[in-house]
Amino acid sequence: MGIEKAFCPERLVVGVLRSPDFGLKPVEAELEGVFGPIDYRGPEFPFAYSDYYAPEMGEGILRTFLSFSRLIDPSRLAEAKLATDAIEARYARCGSRRANLDPGLLSLGGFILATTKDRAHRIPLNSGIYGELTLYFQGGRFVPLPWTYPDWQSPPYLAVLSELRSRLKLELAGLAK
Repeated sequence: MGIEKAFCPERLVVGVLRSPDFGLKPVEAELEGVFGPIDYRGPEFPFAYSDYYAPEMGEGILRTFLSFSRLIDPSRLAEAKLATDAIEARYARCGSRRANLDPGLLSLGGFILATTKDRAHRIPLNSGIYGELTLYFQGGRFVPLPWTYPDWQSPPYLAVLSELRSRLKLELAGLAK
């Protein structure tokens, strides 16, 4: 028989896609209002992996990553996705988003993205939100799965997540003392 125990806290990471003509300062302020201080702002990368978002957001879309200093209970992932969806909607114009916010949970064992899209490999969380194991950590590196989007398995994204994982590992070691 197993014994239930509290989940280990995890790092909330938000992957941000944005139109090049839209500045992120107001979105960052709202995210901080919900999740607490941002402790990491990654470099911006051109989003060249798909043209899926171009009809909505235009050409020249950029991707960056934000993480927050407060670790969260992983059972709050659906709540985080609902909050980011509401922020996206507030900054949309004429039904088109100017920013797409992809919240995920980074643990020492992997990275889970939140999504509203149901697929066979996604687990229902609540309120119409699913969790997808996007990457797992093994042998000192993140490993993609067959369904991992190409951008999330790219070297620049993996480098960011690896850096954030190293920080998380140090922070969790400090919490254990």
